[in-house]
Amino acid sequence: MKTSIATVSISGEFSEKLAAIAAAGFDGIEIFENDFLAFDGSPREVAKMAADVGLEITLYQPFRDFEGLPEPQRQRAFDRAERKFDVMAELGTDLMLVCSSVSPVSLGGIDRAADDFRELGERAAKRNIRIGYEALAWGRHVSDHRDAWEIVRRADHPNIGLIVDSFHTLARKIDPNTIRSIPKDKIFFVQLADAPAIDMDLLYWSRHYRNMPGEGDLQVAEFMRAVTATGYDGYISLEIFNDQFRGGSPRAIADDGHRSLIWLMDKVRRDEPALPVNLPPMPAPVGVEGVAFIEFAADEAGAASIGKLLSSMGFVEAGRHVSKDVVLWRQGDINILINTERSGFAHSSFLVHGTSVYAIALKVEDARATVERARALGVEPFEQPVGAGELTIPAIRGVGGSVIYFLDSSDDLGQVWDIDFKRVEGDKPGAGLTTVDHIGQTMEQGEMLSWLLFYTSIFRTRKTPMVDVIDPAGVVRSQVIESEDGAFRLTLNGAENRRTLAGRFISESFGSSVQHVAFATSDIFATARALKEAGFAPLEISPNYYDDVEARFGLEPELADLLRAENILYDRDDKGEFFQLYAPTWGDGLIFEIIERRDNYSGYGGPNAPFRIAAQKRHLRPKGMPTR
Repeated sequence: MKTSIATVSISGEFSEKLAAIAAAGFDGIEIFENDFLAFDGSPREVAKMAADVGLEITLYQPFRDFEGLPEPQRQRAFDRAERKFDVMAELGTDLMLVCSSVSPVSLGGIDRAADDFRELGERAAKRNIRIGYEALAWGRHVSDHRDAWEIVRRADHPNIGLIVDSFHTLARKIDPNTIRSIPKDKIFFVQLADAPAIDMDLLYWSRHYRNMPGEGDLQVAEFMRAVTATGYDGYISLEIFNDQFRGGSPRAIADDGHRSLIWLMDKVRRDEPALPVNLPPMPAPVGVEGVAFIEFAADEAGAASIGKLLSSMGFVEAGRHVSKDVVLWRQGDINILINTERSGFAHSSFLVHGTSVYAIALKVEDARATVERARALGVEPFEQPVGAGELTIPAIRGVGGSVIYFLDSSDDLGQVWDIDFKRVEGDKPGAGLTTVDHIGQTMEQGEMLSWLLFYTSIFRTRKTPMVDVIDPAGVVRSQVIESEDGAFRLTLNGAENRRTLAGRFISESFGSSVQHVAFATSDIFATARALKEAGFAPLEISPNYYDDVEARFGLEPELADLLRAENILYDRDDKGEFFQLYAPTWGDGLIFEIIERRDNYSGYGGPNAPFRIAAQKRHLRPKGMPTR
């Protein structure tokens, strides 16, 4: 697999772009003309810079408004092309992209356009240059790759071929399988981009909202299956126009881009095994069976504080690590670790972030295969020394520099609690909490697509549509990743400003992390009673909320009174009911939630967000005050 990316896809000065693209593992670059024009070096200097970091210049683009022009504009277009050929000769690239014309003076007609390209092909052949024709989705006369291919076919010149772009095909809802009949030697180049499903002007959508394959809603894999079915084995290249990426880290965006292409071609190979995909073998996307444990980094004061909260929620101290200052708290199938080591990664995390969730562990089908797949996707594995006889748990680096461990049912990893921990017998009956229903990770909004791709490329999960969570101080974007059976649920929450609860958490804890942990119960009212007996003080919800929810859902007065008495939030959809009980916000904004899902309710109580966020903000410690 030969990979490329257009320089317009990432931010930074020209030299920064090249360095980031090379470091991410790409083989080549498309030189986007504006990037070149803004650079103050010569074409030969650009060629040398690319060669010095091991990149081939795969394409020079775009050449605009060429075909179907009347005179004298037609002759001027050929003169412009000759000038670009001069630049390309110095750059050392032999392929130029010509996009379908949007000129108001251009004339229609497939034969007219074919004649123009035949003549351009003759000129290009004298310079050992090839021309690729691409149909823009908003082209004046040609907006469909099928029409572009017919023009290329009629031009009938060896130096004239087709360039296909997933956005232009899929945005216009053109069946990508029509590509399968195009001869592979006439497809000169393939460009890829995904995009969220938005109903808007095609040009504006393309120029501002493209993203990496797998980050949006377009059927990019189906498009690429069709291309691969032709036998095409040339470069696959990313052309991404995105306002968010233009302000992001060049290296992070380049890494995401390369990961997206590996994910895409692996998916193509798995969806249609007969296709000739040139990609090294890698494990299949891994199924997640739930959360194995959640681990806090803390000092002694923080450990005592969070331990007190856990105790009030029915958790008991169930074990201590055989060699480390790590305590296991347990209830049902929920395992919470509190790590107060004075050295190692957990301690480093505490020094930066304070008491926080620095690691999670997922129960997966095959822990070691998970790390192998992540490594193939460019994810950094994580290891640190362990004591004699202790387990080395497979792990990778995750959100905000955190750690994700993996456990499975194998002979060693399935016995982690017996091997690495000395049991302590708890003496509390618990409060009915059974499992971790979901975890919420909070990050800057600009990071969301990166972490969405991270999770969906490694694991066998699905993503739900992005929604806006209304905070009284702004909007938080939220997207859910979950397994098909709901055993694993993860919410990604992107903060736009620091005045929101999510934004404040990032600011106060110095980075992205787990902010929200939701525990499941099968009887929230019994749990609420047990918690009250254990000394748990719930988050107090405004009485005004209950008057509204009773009227809005037509609740029986007895149920409404129960909700009000226990500070339980309520939601309902056409599948079932949902109940939520919160602890007061802890530390810098850490959220513990207890939920009950009835019947087939699959949401997360989104309509309740403004009311519980307002209540949570009332319980926050004053900003800047010491915690833990």
